[in-house]
Amino acid sequence: MDYVHEPVLLAETIAWLRCTPGGIYIDCTLGGGGHAAAILEQIKPGGRLLGIDRDPDALEAARRRLAPYSGMVSFIQGNFRDLTQLVASLGVEEADGILFDLGVSSPQLERPERGFSYHQDGPLDMRIDPNQATTAADLVNDLPQQELARIIWEYGEERWAARIAQFIVAAREKAKLKTTGELVAVIKGAVPAGARKKGPHPARRTFQALRIAVNEELDSLAPALEAAVNILKPGGRLCVISFHSLEDRIVKRTFRRLARGCTCPPEFPACVCGRQPLVKILTRRPVTPTGKEVQENPRARSAKLRVVERRAGVLKTEGGE
Repeated sequence: MDYVHEPVLLAETIAWLRCTPGGIYIDCTLGGGGHAAAILEQIKPGGRLLGIDRDPDALEAARRRLAPYSGMVSFIQGNFRDLTQLVASLGVEEADGILFDLGVSSPQLERPERGFSYHQDGPLDMRIDPNQATTAADLVNDLPQQELARIIWEYGEERWAARIAQFIVAAREKAKLKTTGELVAVIKGAVPAGARKKGPHPARRTFQALRIAVNEELDSLAPALEAAVNILKPGGRLCVISFHSLEDRIVKRTFRRLARGCTCPPEFPACVCGRQPLVKILTRRPVTPTGKEVQENPRARSAKLRVVERRAGVLKTEGGE
């Protein structure tokens, strides 16, 4: 199957990135190279793009798509949680703009052998990077029932999480779950018939939760965003496209934290924290797709774009909210 992926919020992202000829830009989730191709058109002549992705299939597809810009692009297989090290390894210290397009792409979802799809039977895998050790089958067959329920509830926001975990444990006691089809059957058995008749596919939220857990997607997001801000030049912009509320919540909270200045209580005679705002939030409300884009690409319906601009200042490590 060809790796064909339609980039979401393309025109809006390029406009907010404010690409300039000769600039340095980083696509932290290169995918099939759709956003990257548009960026490269804007930054020639003399521009440079660093393209990062965990999926070797995506990188290979991007190499083909971006072949006309080969002298301007550096391809890196890696996790954006290691953004600082990946960028430094290429001798880059600062960037004019950085993009994150979160989640998985249509080609990954549509290939049953990758194990992301609850519509097609395939191995219970779900690894974005096929070289990593842990698969969805490992989680489903080895985790305690309570931990499975927690993952399905927290990462999938699934109201039937406890019941689904109970049914999974009962099923695996008879035989290990090895395929997506087997897991879907267990989930359908766990979700009451009335709940299955309305709303999305009964396995959607559980599959989302397992995918997030397998790839540790949420754990690495906030640190990666902070690293990106630290790499930006003053005036440089960071654009993040998210597709579900868990991602968007982390993006929003991280941007708000980085945009805050002094937090000393009003009764202090003078500031003692010395905290300076690192970014300016440019999108008070997230940018969402037009009705036309959603009609042409239904996957775009839940997309949200948030943008910040780097101010002058030094990033300080701060734990949590």
